[in-house]
Amino acid sequence: MGNVVVRDYMIPANDFTVAGEASSSVRKILTQLGVTPHAVKRTSIAMYEAEINAVIHGHGGKAHVEIDENKIFIQISDEGPGIADLELAMQEGYSTAPDSIREMGFGAGMGLSNIKKHSDLLKIDTEINRGTTVNITVFFNK
Repeated sequence: MGNVVVRDYMIPANDFTVAGEASSSVRKILTQLGVTPHAVKRTSIAMYEAEINAVIHGHGGKAHVEIDENKIFIQISDEGPGIADLELAMQEGYSTAPDSIREMGFGAGMGLSNIKKHSDLLKIDTEINRGTTVNITVFFNK
C-alpha cells in the first residue's frame, strides 16, 4: 500500500438520514484495501459512534481520516457545547441525549464507551462552549 489515503467528510447537524455515511464510506475503503474484517469492524463501530455523537450533540462537524498500511487515524471534531464531565460521559449508559433522539433509537449512552472499546488509541479534547475533538487510532495488525 505504501502511500497514505486521506479523506475528509462533513457531518451534518441533526440529520439522521445521512448520519453514518462517513463511517460507511471508510468501511468500503478499508475493505477495498484488504484490511482484515476484524479491523474493519472495530474501525466502523468506533467511527460511527463518534460520527453519531457529532450529529446529536455537536451541531454537526467534520471527520478527517488517514489510512496507511499499519493503521487508521480518525479525527472527528465539532463546535458543539463540549462535554461537561468526560469521566462521567465515558461510563456505559450515561447520556445527555434528549428524549426525541432516544425515541429514534440513538442516545443510549454507549457511544464513548464503544469508541474506547473498539479503538487502540483514543484521545478526547473537549472544552465547554468550544466543542469536542475525538482522535481514534486502530492498528490493523493487532
